[in-house]
Amino acid sequence: MTVEDAVDHPVDQPVDEPVDEPVDEAELQARFDAVIARHDRVEPRDWMPERYRATLVRQIAQHAHSEIIGMQPEGNWITRAPSLRRKAILLAKVQDEAGHGLYLYSACETLGASRTELTEKLVSGAQKYSSIFNYPTLSYADVGTIGWLVDGAAICNQVPLCRTSYGPYGRAMIRVCKEESFHQRQGYELLMTMMRGTDEQRAMVQESVDRFWWPALMMFGPPDADSPNTAQSMAWGIKRDTNDELRQKFVDMTVPQAERLGVTLPDPGLVWDAERGHHDFTQPDWEEFLEVVKGGGPCNAERIAHRRAAHEDGAWVREAASAFARRQDAAAREVSRG
Repeated sequence: MTVEDAVDHPVDQPVDEPVDEPVDEAELQARFDAVIARHDRVEPRDWMPERYRATLVRQIAQHAHSEIIGMQPEGNWITRAPSLRRKAILLAKVQDEAGHGLYLYSACETLGASRTELTEKLVSGAQKYSSIFNYPTLSYADVGTIGWLVDGAAICNQVPLCRTSYGPYGRAMIRVCKEESFHQRQGYELLMTMMRGTDEQRAMVQESVDRFWWPALMMFGPPDADSPNTAQSMAWGIKRDTNDELRQKFVDMTVPQAERLGVTLPDPGLVWDAERGHHDFTQPDWEEFLEVVKGGGPCNAERIAHRRAAHEDGAWVREAASAFARRQDAAAREVSRG
């Protein structure tokens, strides 16, 4: 109440102010359920169950961390790219991945999770990222294979997320998917160029595909029967397809591409099943997957150490930006008091 209000309304005559009527939580839940049933979008200011919010934070944070950590394997080859054109392409792609991470961290912030908090959870190991990025890039062909297989798997995973039930996440994914699609084509074009080259280049591509095929299949997560979050995420409309459905879609999409490329996918059990209308394929080593997720992969420690060092080295930039923002705010207040 202002001083003027106090004059007009003595203390013993309180001002009538609008009071928000309490809303029963059961009614709020019913409204939320109706939004999900209509396949509408939940927005940041809407009421949502705490489990829904927590599930979104976990999934979006893991997605954001994957984009940021995913810069490292290909960044390993920026200084060793074979031509200026290839260097420019790789630089642009790594920059795109940084942007994807920022979009997703921003989406997480709409749920009340700060970027600082999420980064601390990443470097402490409290939150995970995609297991694929804990494998090394041993040859330049890996740049193309990551574009073709890893980004191809990402597209299968992420296109359905454009229709996810949480608005900010779905809108962020529209741009992310457009750029990931371009990355997949870049990777395929690089591998096709190498397959038209020397015997050594073709052997390099095949060796790279042999190494990344199984980790790419693991990107969709464990089998549905062993996935504790899939059923609830599907019920909430956060996910639109199960892990196994997405994995099957990826295999069916990739087989004809491999044939056109001239490489062999390293699975003797990969055959077309006319009755199902899908390819049968061998399941990856799920014990290896769990070991990598727990931190025992070839590059887990290296990836986190690099991210932690980058975060600590950049502290002065964040501090300078915060100081500048405070000074700008103070100057604006001075002008307003003018």
